Amino acid sequence: MGGLEKKKYERGAATNYITRNRARKKLQLSLPDFRRLCILKGIYPHEPKHKKKVNKGSTAPRTFYLLKDIKFLLHEPIVNKFREYKVFVRKLRKAYGKSEWGTVERLKDNKPTYKLDHIVKERYPTFVDALRDLDDALSMCFLFSTFPRTGKCHVQTVQLCRRLAVEFQNFVIASRSLRKVFLSIKGIYYQAEVLGQPITWVTPYAFAHDHPTDVDYRVMATFTEFYTTLLGFVNFRLYQSLNLLYPPKIDTQTEDELKPAEGKEYAMDSESYLERLSALSSSLARAVAPAHEDEVEMDEFPVEGETAELMDAKKKEQEALEKHKKLFEGLRFFLNREVPREPLAFVIRCFGGQVSWDKSLCIGATYDASDPSITHHIIDRPRLDKQVVGRYYLQPQWVFDSVNAKLCLPVADYFPGLLLPPHLSPFVTEKEGDYVPPEKLKLLALQRGENPEEESEEEEEEEEEEEGDNDKEEEEEEDDSEKEEEMKLQKMEEQKMEEQKTQSTQSKKVLPVKVTAGKVRLEDKQRLEQEQQQEEKRLAIMMMKKREKYLYKKIMFGKKRKIREANKLAEKRKAHDAALKEQKKKNKKARQA
Repeated sequence: MGGLEKKKYERGAATNYITRNRARKKLQLSLPDFRRLCILKGIYPHEPKHKKKVNKGSTAPRTFYLLKDIKFLLHEPIVNKFREYKVFVRKLRKAYGKSEWGTVERLKDNKPTYKLDHIVKERYPTFVDALRDLDDALSMCFLFSTFPRTGKCHVQTVQLCRRLAVEFQNFVIASRSLRKVFLSIKGIYYQAEVLGQPITWVTPYAFAHDHPTDVDYRVMATFTEFYTTLLGFVNFRLYQSLNLLYPPKIDTQTEDELKPAEGKEYAMDSESYLERLSALSSSLARAVAPAHEDEVEMDEFPVEGETAELMDAKKKEQEALEKHKKLFEGLRFFLNREVPREPLAFVIRCFGGQVSWDKSLCIGATYDASDPSITHHIIDRPRLDKQVVGRYYLQPQWVFDSVNAKLCLPVADYFPGLLLPPHLSPFVTEKEGDYVPPEKLKLLALQRGENPEEESEEEEEEEEEEEGDNDKEEEEEEDDSEKEEEMKLQKMEEQKMEEQKTQSTQSKKVLPVKVTAGKVRLEDKQRLEQEQQQEEKRLAIMMMKKREKYLYKKIMFGKKRKIREANKLAEKRKAHDAALKEQKKKNKKARQA
């Protein structure tokens, strides 16, 4: 019987993929335009399962896209805009070549533009979807907002990123949605909870940096172009949810306070408003004046069993969250010139504190260093000559550690000039069997309401007493050592004499045979149960299939490795603590001498 001839690579996986060059030719786009379109639409290359089949028997390295994705791009209106822009560039070059300056001006006025609004709506059908994908957008916008004005990226892009970043920071302050902060080598990591969605982003430190040569800024600029559009929509929606005006405006009461004579000299009128917003020291104006409302209380229904426990747990969690939001409420901070102003002002304002700085440092200062109501003065220098009685002088790390600990930590460890405690990451959660540093244990004890300082003081006193006793014992031992040696020699001689006597008596006498009564042996039930369980486990492992046994061994190997690593870290810490104690002893002896 005859049939249709089956040809190779005309069905199955081979027809589901398309190479990048073929896709580019299908769309009639250059490589930079194709890359740009894929970034804007969120289409990425795919690695086929059977690469040789898809590549029609060839093993040459190629980039593959899904065919359905490329067909989807055929109907994108931005493709026509890219073609129009190419024609515009050609006409402009021609006009410049002919020195037709009137044509050049006319072409520039009619430059083709496009909007990404429909792509944002297409990629994020709901607002929660946009919030879930906001991490990269925020990180990129905060990065671009710190760029200097060079030829690597447009000035307008840098200014737009700065404005959007400041707007988002002001929203986080108004909603008090910041939860975690971590200072790392890369930058400062923040995590905020917006409408139940955790949003994590990283901001670079405010250092002057050179642009690296191995980074393609055109690709980054394309991502930023889409992210700025997305962040603009998100900011508008978030401001509406809090009844705030958008674009944001400073509240009239605080605006009167923020109009010093220095402000006019600090920035131009066009830039001063954004500078005041970026100072983060003032509250925002609302669309409708907020009416005073009583505190909303949750209705309580009679529940039993597990639901009652869950309700109690939720209630406690909510109370803890409300307490965390008001961590710095009633506290007034003053930032010295040398500390990073923006991250500290942002964090302090997010938790209800008031913050100010020197007027010559930045616009937006609300009170001077001489204000008697200041409770905490943040400095980052070994000592301060003139100190005011009644306020704490602390290092900046105290603010970040207190936020992560969800309570105002004891200030004694953060005084100027002291060696700071380690800055623990709030993004790490230790599981059972993991190594937990002693600082974390101390922090957990503080959160439970215990006082670990008293215990540590008692331990130090005991150690000092032991050291004193040891010193006395050493002196006594040195005196008694000579006497002990003499006694040992006498005992050795006596033992030799006794051994000789016993050997002579044993050779003469014959040992009599004796019958002794047996003893009742009590069985340890726990040990027997453990042995039985171990035997059952061994038999169960024996009865496993080969694949299951392999997986089980892998799991057990991972657990054992984890325990080994935890033990290794514990030993390292023990050695470090011992070295510190030895150093303290040497310093103490040197002082006494």
